[in-house]
Amino acid sequence: MTQNEKLLYLINYLKSENKAYENIEIPNDTEGQFRLYRSLVNIRPALPADNVFLETEDSFLKELTAQKGVTDIKGLTPIEDNIYLWQGDITTLKCGAIVNAANSGMTGCYQPCHSCIDNCIHTFAGIRLRYKCSQIMAEQGFEEPTGKAKITPSYNLPCDYVIHTVGPIVSGRLTDIHKELLKSSYRSCLEIAMHNGVKSIAFCCISTGIFGFPQKEAAENAVSTVREFLKTQKIEVIFNVFKDDDYQTYKHLLGGNQKAES
Repeated sequence: MTQNEKLLYLINYLKSENKAYENIEIPNDTEGQFRLYRSLVNIRPALPADNVFLETEDSFLKELTAQKGVTDIKGLTPIEDNIYLWQGDITTLKCGAIVNAANSGMTGCYQPCHSCIDNCIHTFAGIRLRYKCSQIMAEQGFEEPTGKAKITPSYNLPCDYVIHTVGPIVSGRLTDIHKELLKSSYRSCLEIAMHNGVKSIAFCCISTGIFGFPQKEAAENAVSTVREFLKTQKIEVIFNVFKDDDYQTYKHLLGGNQKAES
């Protein structure tokens, strides 16, 4: 099948799962079709699917990521010993693990085509990621506490693993408790990576944006926590940013005297 044929197959399969979707019209353009596919994936419950769907989804998503372009950590230059700064789409990064800023339910963002990193990671990993997360949470029996982390396979992402952490939500004044919980998120991710033999880990900007943690203070927290961890442990750490102002914030904190990547 061509990429477009795969996309149409995936849409029709997802529509067939729920009678409420049977009258949804499929757009004529590829962009609209992908948006519909993504929306159906985003709202889909954590359920298994048949092997034909999974094989088609795997092929479709891997080709889609290849078209976007994959960045390998091996091609990056550290800005400090064992620390990298990279600006780009974390779902295209080939490294040991990428970190997902998850919510306490840990099964992804259910808002269709939302731009949060949780939605993006689940979209491009494929539906098995949500199902795996749901199994982990069912076994645990309670929501994930703030500052903790879980590890899963990456499925169709170029990294080896996804590490999911629940960062603090700041709805008012930033407190020392918020700061300690954010440190705990970073430490928990680093510790679970080391425990699973992960050699490199890419952090997104945990708890910033809609979660309210001021970016400058979050970046300071992240850098100091990682530097402290690296005093006794060896793992390559990538600070992944998407926005220009975040890039400049991290570049300043990391010295900016060596070449950062974008």
